[in-house]
Amino acid sequence: MADYLVRATSEDGGIRALAAVTTEMAEEARRRHDTSPTATAALGRTMTATALLGATLKDDQSITVRIIGDGPIGGIIADGDSTGRVRAYVKEPHADLPNNAQGKLDVGGVVGRDGYIHVTRDLGFGQPYTGSAPLVSGEIAEDVTNYLYVSEQVPSATALGVLVSREGTVQASGGYLLQLLPQADDDVKAELERNLGLLGAVSSAVDAGLTPEDILGRVLQGVPYHILETRPLRFECTCSQERVIGLVASLGADEVRSMLNEDQGAELRCHFCNKVYQVSADELQQVLERLEHPPA
Repeated sequence: MADYLVRATSEDGGIRALAAVTTEMAEEARRRHDTSPTATAALGRTMTATALLGATLKDDQSITVRIIGDGPIGGIIADGDSTGRVRAYVKEPHADLPNNAQGKLDVGGVVGRDGYIHVTRDLGFGQPYTGSAPLVSGEIAEDVTNYLYVSEQVPSATALGVLVSREGTVQASGGYLLQLLPQADDDVKAELERNLGLLGAVSSAVDAGLTPEDILGRVLQGVPYHILETRPLRFECTCSQERVIGLVASLGADEVRSMLNEDQGAELRCHFCNKVYQVSADELQQVLERLEHPPA
């Protein structure tokens, strides 16, 4: 199943609901960053959360999710936009821990439970807005739910799951996000609670072949709703040779001159996609000339 997301709303407008399958993009991130099984689960959950939150944006808007805990993974950074593009990395991709007491990947342990989740929305109005909230468990879904309530005052239910195979690849990945708006009545809230308890682990649902529409059908069972949008999701980085050269130029003439004197070139690696860029001595010389002799 190709990765995609479905966005829906209840007929009374009291519930905003999103569900996504993200297996391919989580596997692409694992492959690019060579993550350990537990880091793979943490990274995939964060990417899914970013895709779900990104689906609430308008055109040309973007979002960055940073989860910084005190665990050995060192932090997770993901960003995405309104088109379904997501990219992400972990600071320590090989960090790992034994399974927890329930026999599951110890995502909370590898992320850490003492830290913060930061969500930055660039709405195209100049200064981006950043909200933060303390981590609750390091398991990502609970932390996103807490952030939405504490920082944005939106009662929500979030589920994120990544099933990692014995070989270490991503077997299934997905999630859903329900947001209760002020007009949601108490009977609907109780219905949702019952439905969520019956669905079980979202990674198991995806592994069993459930689509985003199927997941929404189960969590919203008994609640009239309609689908607003279906959008594809993908791992995609925005880095390029031109952006890398621009980054080199931002270092200033002295630093560029030092690169020329020491190495006759430069090598830079993109954190998000792990691609390596080579900047030749000729390109460095051109950058230096523009810095020393800017156009009038």
